[in-house]
Amino acid sequence: MPRGIEVIDPAFEKLLKKGASLRKVAGGLKFAEGTVWWGKKSSLIWSDIPGNRLMQWSERAGVQVFREPSGNSNGNTVDAAGNLLTCETSGRCLTLTDPRGNVRTLVDRHEGKRLNSPNDVVVKSDGTIWFTDPDYGILLPHPDLGHGKPREVAGNYVYRYEPGSGRLSVVADDFQKPNGLAFSPDEKRLYIGDSGYTHDTKKGNHHVRVFSVVGGRSLRGGKVFAVVTPHVPDGMRVDRHENLFVTAGDGVQVFNHAGKLIGKIRTPEVAANCAFGGRGRSTLFIAATSSVWSIEMNTRGATT
Repeated sequence: MPRGIEVIDPAFEKLLKKGASLRKVAGGLKFAEGTVWWGKKSSLIWSDIPGNRLMQWSERAGVQVFREPSGNSNGNTVDAAGNLLTCETSGRCLTLTDPRGNVRTLVDRHEGKRLNSPNDVVVKSDGTIWFTDPDYGILLPHPDLGHGKPREVAGNYVYRYEPGSGRLSVVADDFQKPNGLAFSPDEKRLYIGDSGYTHDTKKGNHHVRVFSVVGGRSLRGGKVFAVVTPHVPDGMRVDRHENLFVTAGDGVQVFNHAGKLIGKIRTPEVAANCAFGGRGRSTLFIAATSSVWSIEMNTRGATT
């Protein structure tokens, strides 16, 4: 196996393209997060949170700054219309950027109260937007990491937003710090990470929970799917076989649909997010602190 690849179950080896190894895409970042493949631009987008900027990479143009400032952007995704959706930490909102570069705020309040600091976001095939809103922006008052303003919303919630009606509803309210999230390929399940361990190493959670999606509108269940160590589960993606790729302290940990750890893609620094992209959505891009990496896979993402 190439350096950095750890096969725990033979099933993991089948997910790797023969001879594949980690390739460095970008370096010199302050803290990379929010990787997403933007098909409309044939490029990778990611956040450099302390740098207060969104970055862009393509095979043709290399690495460029996409937008600066970015509201200390964190998680990103792309909707079916090809718009970029971005969670802003200091902006305390979710924004939409169309392919022409026009930006508008989608949602920044729940019942008239400012959100904490939206962290990560996914879009369901019906167009609804689901995102997590932990209080990291409140607890990290340094201007490079958060906003440090008082909490207005009572808890750290997971939300469902309807773009058509503008309705924002809480779908989960029992997380310490909801973080990365991903739908199963059939959208019958939603995986959500809890990273409470970052601020409570004795009682803080560092696991992924799995919920049943009921009627496309609510969640049921929420059992622990996998415990992640070292560090915490951060951004995650699901492939077409419903293997869950979870970023963590040692890189990307890969769990099968039953919650068994089958392998790891180890990165030089703590990994914070990953995304499938490129031709056929078979390249896995990994944001790992000061750098972004890629590796060719023998599978493809259920989404980008």
